[in-house]
Amino acid sequence: MTTMRISQLAERTGVPATTLRFYESAGLLPADRTPAGYRVYGQDAVERLAFIGAAKDLGLPLEEIAELLRVWAAGACAEVKAELRPRVAARLTEVERRVAELTALTVSLRRALAHLDALPDRSRRCDPRCGFPGSGPPAGTGERWRREPVACSLSGDGMAERAGRWREVLDGAEREEIDDGVRLTLPADRTAAVAALAADEQRCCPFFDFRLHLDGPVVRLEARAPADAAGLLAALFT
Repeated sequence: MTTMRISQLAERTGVPATTLRFYESAGLLPADRTPAGYRVYGQDAVERLAFIGAAKDLGLPLEEIAELLRVWAAGACAEVKAELRPRVAARLTEVERRVAELTALTVSLRRALAHLDALPDRSRRCDPRCGFPGSGPPAGTGERWRREPVACSLSGDGMAERAGRWREVLDGAEREEIDDGVRLTLPADRTAAVAALAADEQRCCPFFDFRLHLDGPVVRLEARAPADAAGLLAALFT
């Protein structure tokens, strides 16, 4: 059987020799040794490295890759699929959760920048108005969305386009009435789209309140609005 030295395997696969040595120490890439102590690899090392690279691209940790390689080495495709699919699904759920968090952070940062840009330059000592928006309202003021005026900054065409986007992302959602609003249950793979759309909606219509809850294979969106905006809420979400 044709064998390769570590330098030859590195050149053929584009994986640095230092990484190949690390993979060996981590139990991912076994190597034989010549009488002189040099590492040598068979042709299967190329396929093994391709599998490792693909798994890393999916964000799987090395510990899980090592477990998958033991199944992969047995050569049963069905078993590899059975082991791989739940790991990929779990990784997807985690990434979507992080996307939702980053989307919410993006909205907060934009709001903070707009607030800072609107502040006048004053020589007096900083007072609470100098702080970041959302850093904590005065005690007893309640939820901010309830105090916002029921007015939208979108034009007629903009409102129609936004309503169309909501219909598309909420297609097939399960709906449930809740106090002041509605709860919609959707597949978790729509989390990022829902979070981004809710952020856009709240920028132009701050009287809407949105809350996202990830629950395994589904995401639940709760949309609320003051009583004066009940008609707008129903038009978008029911």
